Amino acid sequence: MNDGVNGVALGVFVFFFLAVTVMGFLAARWRRADNEHSLDEWGLGGRSFGTWVTWFLLGGDLYTAYTFVAVPAAIYAAGAAGFFAVPYTILVYPLIFTFLPRLWSVSHKHGYVTTSDFVRGRYGSKGLSLAVAVTGILATMPYIALQLVGIQAVLDVMGVGGGESTNWFVKDLPLLIAFGVLAAYTYSSGLRAPALIAFVKDTLIYIVIAVAIIYIPIKLGGFDEIFKAASDKYTAAGAGGLVPAEAGQWTYATLALGSALALFMYPHSITATLSSRSREVIRRNTTILPLYSLMLGLLALLGFMAIAAGVKVQNGQLAIPQLFENVFPDWFAGVAFAAIGIGALVPAAIMSIAAANLFTRNIYKDFIKPDATPRQETQVSKLVSLLVKVGALVFVLTMDKTVAINFQLLGGIWILQTFPALVGGLFTRWFHRWALLGGWAVGMLYGTIAAYGVASPTQKHFGGSSKEIPGIGEIGYIGLTAFLLNVAVSVVLTFALRAFKAPDGVDETSPGDYTADAGDPGVETELPPATAGASH
Repeated sequence: MNDGVNGVALGVFVFFFLAVTVMGFLAARWRRADNEHSLDEWGLGGRSFGTWVTWFLLGGDLYTAYTFVAVPAAIYAAGAAGFFAVPYTILVYPLIFTFLPRLWSVSHKHGYVTTSDFVRGRYGSKGLSLAVAVTGILATMPYIALQLVGIQAVLDVMGVGGGESTNWFVKDLPLLIAFGVLAAYTYSSGLRAPALIAFVKDTLIYIVIAVAIIYIPIKLGGFDEIFKAASDKYTAAGAGGLVPAEAGQWTYATLALGSALALFMYPHSITATLSSRSREVIRRNTTILPLYSLMLGLLALLGFMAIAAGVKVQNGQLAIPQLFENVFPDWFAGVAFAAIGIGALVPAAIMSIAAANLFTRNIYKDFIKPDATPRQETQVSKLVSLLVKVGALVFVLTMDKTVAINFQLLGGIWILQTFPALVGGLFTRWFHRWALLGGWAVGMLYGTIAAYGVASPTQKHFGGSSKEIPGIGEIGYIGLTAFLLNVAVSVVLTFALRAFKAPDGVDETSPGDYTADAGDPGVETELPPATAGASH
């Protein structure tokens, strides 16, 4: 790592950062609506984005700075087991093809802004809606923190902010500036800012990966040398070479499947989805989004390249930025660092907006001020988006970075527990609302307790997301085990509650709502009544 500041790389980084900052503020004028004071406009971009804008927005949303840094870092540290992210992104697209168009249609019909809006309307339960909203907010917070960790990793490698002995304010000042800019243009422009910046972010990432996958192997003597160096390292470490040991196969498979089920449960994924202008846009996107999986597969190979290049770092999250610093010319290293930095700003903005929308619609409006006007909703959401980012910043500045990563893993376990209520509700009304709430509680409780009991070399608790599966004896993903318990409890309780004829709640949707498109006669977006589904 450089002892001083890499001035050329920093200059290129600052140039791109300033460019996207200007774009972020100008985005407020992009497709400006007559009525800007509504969550449809600020939080969903007016539900007006077409195929390519939605594609870049979803890609910018799902393929983050954390992805850019952490996926190859996992391979750098643990070998082929880190490739689980590639099959799970392959699994996720056929899955979302089945339910995202239905969610878009019913949300467009009833003016739903969040998944909790849909759950409340479908099951007539503010209690279940609140559970989904709180889960979404809790799962999103450490995810935002990890985007700031990604920016911080790039700044560390460029030598910005000084060493560990430097005054904390001076050391963290660049991150504070980046945070301030992010907060300002998100407040000003809403979802339009990350949508516009996503074009720059994804273009930079594709350029960097295309260059890296050609240039770095040439520098290192070809892929034969790269794979040989990686294999030698893993064999020496007792990790079994390039192929995961048989004992890790259950972990690999369950982690890939569980992650695929969880990915589009995150509020920011749904926010980007609902911003599109038609059902057909969603269907097209599920067919072209796999292009990002190709990019991810190439990105993962950077972990092997870091080994072959002799990169030595104490924090694995620095491996790829350090690889770029060591191998690329300074000016192109600056481009690569800008791709990672901007790759943090786009998802962090969408995540903060999504979390703010959940709070505003499903906590503030449902429980605090039911008669809130659209202008008041928008103002509250803007303020909460700032608070969410402040919370993430405090998390990053005051806690060890491995803690942030482990809490993000815990967030994945939590968000998966909303799957039965959301996806189940899109296809059937058979589940009882109280049964779903009971299943959610069991899944959350089991997942949290099981994760708490996992230790790592650096953590006594919450040290990972895999543990022995009860009754099977194999090590598997805690989130998937919790999910199966969740579903089992929901099914059993539904039979019991229906046998006792427990009140079922009012379903404000109709079958035709799930296939309606924007151009269909009689389909108009309208805000759901504040009193809809008032029972718990």
